[in-house]
Amino acid sequence: MLQNTGKLAGCTLFITGASRGIGKAIALKAARDGANIVIAAKTAEPHPKLPGTIYTAAQEVEAAGGKALPCVVDIRDEQQIGDAVQKAVDAFGGIDILVNNASAISLTGTLETHMKKVDLMLGINLRGTYLTSKLVIPHLLKSRNPHILNLSPPLNLNPVWFKNHTGNYSNYLALCPIMHLYNLYMSDLFFLFVFFKAYTMAKYGMSMCVLGMAEEFRGQIAVNALWPRTAIQTAAMDMLGGEGVSKQCRKADIIADAAYAILSRPKDYTGHFLVDEEFLREQGVKDFDQYAVQPGHPLLPDFFLDETPESLVEKMEQHGATPAFKPPSSSSATPTSGGPVETTFDAIKGVINEDVVKSTQGIYQFDLSGEHTGVWFLDLKTGSGSVGQGEPPTKADVVMKMDSSDFSKMFSGKLKPTMAFMSGKLKIKGDMTLAIKLEKLMNRMNKAKL
Repeated sequence: MLQNTGKLAGCTLFITGASRGIGKAIALKAARDGANIVIAAKTAEPHPKLPGTIYTAAQEVEAAGGKALPCVVDIRDEQQIGDAVQKAVDAFGGIDILVNNASAISLTGTLETHMKKVDLMLGINLRGTYLTSKLVIPHLLKSRNPHILNLSPPLNLNPVWFKNHTGNYSNYLALCPIMHLYNLYMSDLFFLFVFFKAYTMAKYGMSMCVLGMAEEFRGQIAVNALWPRTAIQTAAMDMLGGEGVSKQCRKADIIADAAYAILSRPKDYTGHFLVDEEFLREQGVKDFDQYAVQPGHPLLPDFFLDETPESLVEKMEQHGATPAFKPPSSSSATPTSGGPVETTFDAIKGVINEDVVKSTQGIYQFDLSGEHTGVWFLDLKTGSGSVGQGEPPTKADVVMKMDSSDFSKMFSGKLKPTMAFMSGKLKIKGDMTLAIKLEKLMNRMNKAKL
């Protein structure tokens, strides 16, 4: 781990979403220097599914050597943020660092994303980051070495377009899809924009705040962004990834170490979009196994970075690793045997009916590799639906390529389709909207206890 230097001793950090996960990890790292930590988060009472509250986090901060101020804050609420900021100033005499960590996620397409979810993501990720920054900045301007750090992905845009315009919502909404569409299309990230538009826009909004504010306050406040190279084990990742995802993740300590190094820099270090691993290598860190949940295990790449699963596989194999997410080779050979694949399709046949066909209207082809190689189809467009071996009688709307064992896991609920796609285990060609609809059938099967 990156050694503490004491540079944050006596500094006051205002961290949103610090009751658990990455936010808490950053808080604990700074606390070891003797920093003051404002834990600005919503969880005051224990959550049935998520660990920790602002009070348990405060106890950990003080046990680590820092001072803690737990504040109940929904960053969509201007009054709550304002009250927490004032409490911080009253308790510690000012604020030196703002970490915009709080975030909301929903990986669904346009038609499947309810506006309540859209409002939540934009309200927390974009508006919440902007609002919290706006209310904290007057106090940061009084600090000797003020910083704002947003947990958001890299962008490649000229900051001149955003200087003095970070408050213009309409400009943001217009520029985001137009200026990023080409770069996204040229990489696998095009899927993220087309498939998960609301989440992408919300996270990119946080990054646009970095672009604009770094220019607006250059020489006064350091404003930077930090993003992980790999998936980080958090409660959110556990919910998204399902069974077995944690061993493909790194611990939040890697983000905490990178954040600590950034926040220890002078205020003229600004306008940077940093990736944890790359930045820590520059700081002299060489051993990254120390951050892995399961050292030596291949890691799941995070969203928004340009590196494709294929290139990551190549690098891992060069170092003797066997990637868990190695993309399968395509094959249309005759199945070697039925086994679990045939059993899965028998189960699918048992849950499809005219209602499923009417609500889906799609034909799927599955090109399976591995132990049970073969081609299968699922017709959810005609009659009461049908399944079978070989290519479908009419052209498939969606072609899915994956290992036969992963296919069985996906339909039995042990592997989430979103994570299968993002990790390279699942390749999709064709209508992405219909691909999403298939997940509903999987959920139906799981309820039927496949």
